[in-house]
Amino acid sequence: MLRSLVAAPLLLLALVGYVRAVTVYGPAGAQKPSGTASSSGSGPISTGTLENTQWISSLNAYNDVNLQAPALPNPMPSTSFTIGVANGAAGMSGLSIPQKGNFYGFSIEMSVVEQVLGVNASFIQVPFLNLLATLADRGGSVRIRVGGNTQEAAALVDNLPNNAMIAKDKPIAGGSSRTAQTPTLQYTDELLYLLSNISSLVNAKWYLGIPFNDTTHLRLQIAEAADSILGDNVLGYQVGNEPDLYASTHERRPADYDPQDYFDEFGIMVNGIHDDKKITRTGNLVAPSLQGTWSPEDLWSTGYLDAYGSSINILAMEHYPDQNCAAEFPDGGFGPIKNPQDVFPNYLTHASGQNLVKPYLNTAGIAQQLGKEFMMFETNTASCGGFPGVSDSFASALWAVDYGLQMAYSNFTGALLHVGGQNVSYNPFTPPPTNLSLFEKWTIGPIMYSTLFVAEALGTTNTSRVVDLFANSANEFTPAYAIYEHDTLSRIALINFMQEQGGAGAYSATISVGGEAFGESNSVPSQVKVKYLLAPSVSEKEQITWANQTFGGRFQVDGRLSGQEVIQTIKCDQSANTCVIPVPAPGAALVFVSNEAQASSDPKATQTYSTTSVTNVIQTLTIEPSVLSHSNGHSGNFPLSGTSKGGANAALCSHHIDYSLASLSIFIGFFFAFFR
Repeated sequence: MLRSLVAAPLLLLALVGYVRAVTVYGPAGAQKPSGTASSSGSGPISTGTLENTQWISSLNAYNDVNLQAPALPNPMPSTSFTIGVANGAAGMSGLSIPQKGNFYGFSIEMSVVEQVLGVNASFIQVPFLNLLATLADRGGSVRIRVGGNTQEAAALVDNLPNNAMIAKDKPIAGGSSRTAQTPTLQYTDELLYLLSNISSLVNAKWYLGIPFNDTTHLRLQIAEAADSILGDNVLGYQVGNEPDLYASTHERRPADYDPQDYFDEFGIMVNGIHDDKKITRTGNLVAPSLQGTWSPEDLWSTGYLDAYGSSINILAMEHYPDQNCAAEFPDGGFGPIKNPQDVFPNYLTHASGQNLVKPYLNTAGIAQQLGKEFMMFETNTASCGGFPGVSDSFASALWAVDYGLQMAYSNFTGALLHVGGQNVSYNPFTPPPTNLSLFEKWTIGPIMYSTLFVAEALGTTNTSRVVDLFANSANEFTPAYAIYEHDTLSRIALINFMQEQGGAGAYSATISVGGEAFGESNSVPSQVKVKYLLAPSVSEKEQITWANQTFGGRFQVDGRLSGQEVIQTIKCDQSANTCVIPVPAPGAALVFVSNEAQASSDPKATQTYSTTSVTNVIQTLTIEPSVLSHSNGHSGNFPLSGTSKGGANAALCSHHIDYSLASLSIFIGFFFAFFR
């Protein structure tokens, strides 16, 4: 881009009448970038321009499917029950291993990096930065995987036409006829500098994938380059994405491909990595990332862990509770299309998370014995894009709160929620379509709110141990968890999967702490603080709040929470050793048993990033050369997301305009196209 600007002074003179200002985040490689930051900002405002745009709702990310809330359970669970917990961890059985607040992270499909993360190392998507900052402030850091099926045949190249960072090529040879032909990707090291600059602005750590589609010609360049550029910000390299689906679904291995074949191929990769002197960090592989066609035990029986345990740092699985593949690929042999209304109740029950972790409990124990992490490396509500009306409803947020805490209780050490493109309904966050990116903001999926809840539930001490309380006689609609920090009761999470109907559905949980049952003195505090995750209905898509704050509705999100945070104070009866916590239907409550627990988990003054906005036309345009020193310029393919249409105080006569660097790139592209 810099060369284009220098070569076109007349173009710059023409542009100054249009460009108000430019904010650039991330100057160079591993250096810490400078940027414009703010601790608060105006709340999102509705543009109101897309309500009648029919093609928008044809994209699954913005579908208009609204489902009916399931009927109340019959028989109804008790709506007034007591939960007894010990004050000290020694009095509670079944506590998990210590967990970290960054338990939930994100898995971002490699093919959508430009839309979600940034166009290059000098232009980072500002809403993405804000979302990461909001979560990292609660959990300490954010873990992000860049990969997925598109990593399997991706190739690092020296450069691409038009200075692009990523280019899609023809589908992988031998690709499946049952699913979409996954395109191969070519990318430059600009992608790694982009990740490095994001890490210097927010505490983000990365997982990357080494291609595994061809073990006769290993392509290890991503590990060679990332070790140098990202250093300790790389947490691990995934080797093989869903290898148990290579034959049956992706059709990229022989039909009889089995765990022993994968064992042999993985050995080739391990040897190649250890023989590559450019790879400075070994022993941090992520594997086997099975989807469920093979059980973990199928692979362990080959001697896989004995042979390769020293090379693997993270044992990983990938699992979705359901699939909507027949809707996406009607001719793919996936059977009849599933009706979202029919599967809706499946996401409103504690049994969902319990059943999801059950096949992995043995492996969780093995990981502890080996001293390794155990992660759900890719998950969400349903594969093949999720279910419209389910995956983008408040039900998905409640489901993910319960699923996340159930995984933590079951000794997983983390889980990554998958992020795809415009045609999936389960995204935690979605940038606007490229042809609207100058005018519209981002869209938040309800499941994003679950990451905030879980992060605050686990806190930042890295000592949180979780236990499923099997509350209300183990009722599946009213689950509860206790969290112990430094071996002392810290927080209690209460979930209500029911939808209020006819005045019924809400419940009250009476909490008692300590007492004779635990061999302790009564320990209920004089009061507790409570944060609520709420929405009007389980089918609600936009009116969702966490402690009264919201990211905003469709096309309204800049990544910052808006609204006054509201933390309820509930008085307790110390003489009776009870504290009554109401939980609306639907909703979830996070109870802070002590002021210290609430203070340690509560976000501080989150540093967020704003798009530049000024009220007067600038007469000159200056870009610091060092800002672009590691940049390949704009993508050359298509415009990326801007972040705002106008400031909250904009008026028709003020000409108050927000522009991101994407705006500048697009203006330049338009002028070159016009004058060519």
